[in-house]
Amino acid sequence: MSNLNPTFERTLGPVMLWGLGVGYVISGMYFGWNLGLPEGGTLGLGIATFFISVMYVFFTFSYCELACAIPKSGGAFDYANRALGVNWGFLAGLTQFIEFVFAPPAIAYAIGAYFHEFLPMYSILTIAIFSFMVFTALNIFGVKAAASFELFITVFAVLELIIFAGVSLPHFTSTKFFQNSLPNGVTGIFASIPFAIWFFLGIEGVANVAEETINPQVNVVKGFGSAIATLVFLCLLTFTSSIGVAGWEAIVFLDEGSRTTSDSPLPLALSYIFGKDNFFYHLLLTIGLFGLIASFHGLILASGRVTYEFGRVGYFPKIFGKIHPRFHTPSWALLLNMAIGILALISGKTAEIITIACFGAILLYILSLFTFFKLRRDEPQMNRPFKAPFYPWSQRLALGIAIIALFSLTWFYKKLALIYFLILTIGFIYFKFVINQKKDSHVSK
Repeated sequence: MSNLNPTFERTLGPVMLWGLGVGYVISGMYFGWNLGLPEGGTLGLGIATFFISVMYVFFTFSYCELACAIPKSGGAFDYANRALGVNWGFLAGLTQFIEFVFAPPAIAYAIGAYFHEFLPMYSILTIAIFSFMVFTALNIFGVKAAASFELFITVFAVLELIIFAGVSLPHFTSTKFFQNSLPNGVTGIFASIPFAIWFFLGIEGVANVAEETINPQVNVVKGFGSAIATLVFLCLLTFTSSIGVAGWEAIVFLDEGSRTTSDSPLPLALSYIFGKDNFFYHLLLTIGLFGLIASFHGLILASGRVTYEFGRVGYFPKIFGKIHPRFHTPSWALLLNMAIGILALISGKTAEIITIACFGAILLYILSLFTFFKLRRDEPQMNRPFKAPFYPWSQRLALGIAIIALFSLTWFYKKLALIYFLILTIGFIYFKFVINQKKDSHVSK
């Protein structure tokens, strides 16, 4: 009987959830964030990162309250659906889908670029597509195996960041750290916001495995809380130790006098200490790959649950809302996400895809915080095993920062904002005039 209606298995504990939460995000410590330094410099990106960190801490505890009260794999989609109605619920689900489905291709490309150095006979695109296939297969095989692998590589990635800081901090100088610290003035703070978001993007994916968590009302809190604490610490450590070695230009541009940017800020910092033939330089390159794989693998896991939930309620074809009878994973949803990711890779627009994923994340946070306030007001008696602290001021602060971030993204990336909101508009029209009409016709029959 169970094979006729397979369901998720509850196998995840707080340690696994910590591994997933940190793993979703940790690649952001290894690459990408440094590209915000030409926009904001040390001070500009630092200020943006401070406020984005505050937003993420308060948002995470608010989202944790929602996840414990409504432990469903759809995350923001299920919360908004209950609080704001089906229209806003669909939009929250679509923003979540965009974030989690469009972030992995950028990381896959970085993985492909890394392996291409060792396997030049294979193109970056070929390796990236192969990586998608391998890690999609691992996620289909089973959530416990996927989460165990995630925990293993996440621990390695965290230890490597600590080793990096231990090696580089003795070479820190405040002169280098604050050199040319605000190259574009105050506007650079706002322009660097998407790169500050990249430090933390994806942590909310912990909520999407709530249906696979043992005692989610307790363990989701432990997983979320320990993960955000770890990430804030690693962000501060990495930002300070890498820039303080030789200044921010040293971890952005490949060579002095060159304007060619690099996605490898930490190895660049070490090259100023040891040169490129030193053991620590190659160690960081090698173990740094664990950070990329951890985020890539973890985001594939979370995105599968997001797509599955849309399939389960009929917003996507029903096949994507089915659980594999043997592995108890959303196999068809994972395969759909892989296909979309490969198409995104083929487009070659990975930088643009990252920014669109940031748009998805920020709007998701805004809608989730409105959902939080609505449920607190309309359902005060709802069973809340965990309550977010400092209500309502912490949520208001997080919401204000998120709204400013969305306006900043829209102002500095107008073309991508147009594409993003066009995707939302087309999706909503499809929802109203195709999906709803189908549902109405089924009801009338």
